[in-house]
Amino acid sequence: MLVPDRSEAAAAPHRRIPLGSTDVHLERRPDGSLLLHSREALQPYPRLLTQHLRDAAGQHPQRVFLAERGPAPEGAWRELRYGEAWARVQRIAQSLLARGLSAERPVAILSGSGIEHALLALACLHVGIPHCAVTPAYSLLSDDHAKLRHVLGLLRPGLVFADDAAAFETALERAVPADVELVYTRSPAARRAGTPFGALEAAEASTAVQAASDAVAPDSVARVLFTSGSTGLPKGVINTQRMLACNQQMMVQAIPAIAAQPLVILSWLPWHHTSGGNQMLGLTLRCAGSFYIDDGKPAPGEVEKTVRNLREIAPTVYFSVPRGFAMLIPYLRADAALRERFFSRLSLLYYSGSALGRSLVQSLDALAVQACGERIPMMSGYGATESAPAAVAANWVGGESGLAGLPIPGCELKLAPLGNGKYEARLRGPNVTPGYWAQPELSAALFDEEGFARMGDALSFVDPNDLSQGLAFDGRVAEDFKLSTGTWVGVGTLRARLIQESDGLFLDAVIAGESQDAVGAFVVVDRTAATLACGLPPETPLPTLVANPKLVARAQAVLDALAQRGTGSSTFIARAMLLSEPPDAAAGELTDKGSINQRAFLTNRAPLLAQLYATPADAAVLVASTTA
Repeated sequence: MLVPDRSEAAAAPHRRIPLGSTDVHLERRPDGSLLLHSREALQPYPRLLTQHLRDAAGQHPQRVFLAERGPAPEGAWRELRYGEAWARVQRIAQSLLARGLSAERPVAILSGSGIEHALLALACLHVGIPHCAVTPAYSLLSDDHAKLRHVLGLLRPGLVFADDAAAFETALERAVPADVELVYTRSPAARRAGTPFGALEAAEASTAVQAASDAVAPDSVARVLFTSGSTGLPKGVINTQRMLACNQQMMVQAIPAIAAQPLVILSWLPWHHTSGGNQMLGLTLRCAGSFYIDDGKPAPGEVEKTVRNLREIAPTVYFSVPRGFAMLIPYLRADAALRERFFSRLSLLYYSGSALGRSLVQSLDALAVQACGERIPMMSGYGATESAPAAVAANWVGGESGLAGLPIPGCELKLAPLGNGKYEARLRGPNVTPGYWAQPELSAALFDEEGFARMGDALSFVDPNDLSQGLAFDGRVAEDFKLSTGTWVGVGTLRARLIQESDGLFLDAVIAGESQDAVGAFVVVDRTAATLACGLPPETPLPTLVANPKLVARAQAVLDALAQRGTGSSTFIARAMLLSEPPDAAAGELTDKGSINQRAFLTNRAPLLAQLYATPADAAVLVASTTA
């Protein structure tokens, strides 16, 4: 059977799933600000997230809670079941209490996602010991370990965990004081004593564990999540027990389909990030579901691991970013068995980050229709590390790409006017942080006079006259800049327009032009869509691909179309370059979620920026026709 064309797929029904309320109250204020909240009340949620673990262990002791790949070459799934997990968490908690760990001596986790990582984090949560998962990049990809030293200097941990101590040895020597206990699971460090992870489980849990758990207050610190540090040194966002527990209930009320069948998640999203560490793990516990840790990610040489996992695990919901979906499409298109398994029991696809191109959504629709005869609802939302993360969701079927949505139950959204129809998002509710760890001056600056946290993100109404169409994400306020004319450029708006106009050809872009006469862009092409458009094999080298006359002509047409609709120099892209060297994660140009760090990219690529604005225009630079 051939993949249906777009018109056939568009006519197919969406899979029917239960959805939450979109009934939102809007208050317009004299100062121009707007207040929005869901009319649906937030339902009860537990005092601690680990109460879900205890309940699941009692009701489904043999159900898989977590699974990860074992060592190569076999790489069989190593499974942890709920009954075993609950018993191990309590024993580890006993050992943590015996070591005198506390809010003054928290736990730092340096390594990535894994079963031991989860057990240690849950034991900390259960007895009220704050923990922090630190991005492994600060340890393994840094030359000077400055950010790791900054993070650990703020935390002052009493225990540090690294799954492979030998791999982290240099980082440990430079950033972890010698008197801080090191716990590891394999490969002990050569020059530093450590405790095998199994030693944390040696003692049975005493009544002290339950007593400590009973004493944990909902507003005590559960974990600290550090921001990416793209605009300075990372800030440690406090996540309370209440934030973690309530946010899962908020999400399930907004999208009941998540809990409508036994939840199965396969996710690569990193656990030191709020989406992976809070939402994916939290929803798994809230729904007594099964979480399979994806050892792949949306990058060349890594996405193949994700494909292998999807051949074995059929998720009920699938969370990713635009880059992740784009990299899966050629595999889904080429492999009927993979395609049928992937779509077999999916309730919904959910993404965050930049907007999805129309072509990408249409391709997913066509593949789903071929596999199961119906489209899978594609949803999106908006949140932040400071909101645990879910705050706003587009929880309806058939919305356009790039939506933030509407406030979910329990969270208030304040829109502070920025001009040009854009608003700064500000949040208040039980899911919102009380501030930053050990940085009171930053905590004070976070909140406005009414206690709303300033998110620094811009939102705008899809249709100012129709609230039901929701809000769209409009970029980071700090990313916006002025041209030499003094005109402000809305970076988020232009990036979304460029991606949408390319109809799947462009995956992402960096918007440039601060203090220049016109806006420029560095474009990341979608290799799958571009090779298909040019009739080239998938393995075509990127420099060859971006120089292909067919692709150059298509890109030129996109720029010209935007320019023809532009109403001023800040509303279209005058110059663009198709990147032959994509953003580099090791150089900080990509975040752990796969989105572009615009500031880092422009700083690192100063010669490329000069080439973009050279006069006369360089041969590699596309110039919109209205400015030629």
